[in-house]
This record gives sequence, structure tokens and C-alpha cells, in this order.
Amino acid sequence: MSSRDRILGRVRRALADVPSDDVPYEQAVARDYVRAHGERSVEETVDLLAENLADYRAIVHRTDPEELPYLIMRLLAQRGPQYVLVPPGLPPEWMSAADPTRVHDRAMSTPHELDRVESVVTGCAIAVAETGTIVLDGSPDQGRRRITLVPDHHICVVRVPEQVVSSVPQALERLDPARPLTWISGPSATSDIELDRVEGVHGPRTLEVVLVSGPPEGRG
Repeated sequence: MSSRDRILGRVRRALADVPSDDVPYEQAVARDYVRAHGERSVEETVDLLAENLADYRAIVHRTDPEELPYLIMRLLAQRGPQYVLVPPGLPPEWMSAADPTRVHDRAMSTPHELDRVESVVTGCAIAVAETGTIVLDGSPDQGRRRITLVPDHHICVVRVPEQVVSSVPQALERLDPARPLTWISGPSATSDIELDRVEGVHGPRTLEVVLVSGPPEGRG
């Protein structure tokens, strides 16, 4: 008997005395929680996102699509990286003004190769205002999870207002649970038993979030 068969056997035995008319889990758990805490305008929601991101020690920038490439150029120039990781579906205009050598997200990249990269630039799936959280789902403009965990500096672009929601329940309604979701609230940080905070242990030490408002270039 395989380990799988043994585990399934234990599950069947544990469920053997459960009445067949029990209320299914989906119905037994109340779903009447508050979907958002208060009503806000779009501007107020974006302001709340920026405030909570900053509270988590992320660095927040605001710009428009026309100025975005130059802002990314300046942010990278301030860090001075030699290599920048770029997901395969990142809009090419975002990096059009930047100088560092671009390293593309490849399945065969080794941990040693990724460790040489100082910065990564990605988009995002959604941003949650109430929690100051950025969610990545592995889409082409975000790449694999590991490319945002190894480099020390992460620039994440959020399109406003279409990628901003007020609450976690609203975010879950728009996310695909089958995708590899990464939830980011500020730069990587952990604390030991004495509550000494250390940043950069299991992710980027510096998170810069760029809120881009306005229609994409080429649209009215």
C-alpha cells in the first residue's frame, strides 16, 4: 500500500460516522462579513493604498504613462545596478529609457545567476488599499515568483485605478486561485524573539511602488 492510499484510508475512516445530511462546508461557513470598511472615492482609495504602502516602509511614487520610463530610469540610476531582471511580458516602453543590462526571466536560470541581479521591474495583478498589499500572480508582466524574491530591489508598477481595490474580499473576487499568488505588504522583513526587525531576509530589502495614473500611451 502506498503512502497516498494510507492517507486516503485514514480520511475515509475519519469521515465514516459523519451524517450524510450535514450542511456542506460552503454553506455552513457564513459569508456575511464586511466586503469593505467604509465608502471611498477612487482618489481616496488610491490615497489609502499609498498611505498603507508607506506605513509598511515601501517607497511610493506617482506618475503618468508618459513619464513612467524616465521615472524607472531615475530609480534604477539611484541604485546603480549592473543587471536588472525583466519579465517576458513587461511592456517594452517601461524600460525604454533605462541603461542597465537586462536579464530575462528564464526557467534555466540558476540561483547563483539570479543572485547577481540587483533589481527587478514588474507589473502586478492587483493592489489592496486597506492592507497596503501588492499581489503578483505570475502573469507575463510579473514573471515567476522567484524573480521578485532574490533581487534586493523591486520596482512594482500599479496601474491606477484599474488595478486598485479597497479590500481583500474585493481582490479575491478578481484573482484566479489556480495561479501562483504572491502577497506583498512592504519590503521583506522578519523579527526574532526580541522583536529586532531585519529586512531583506526572504525577499527584496527595498520595495518601490509606482502608481501610474492615466490612459496608456497610444490611447486617448
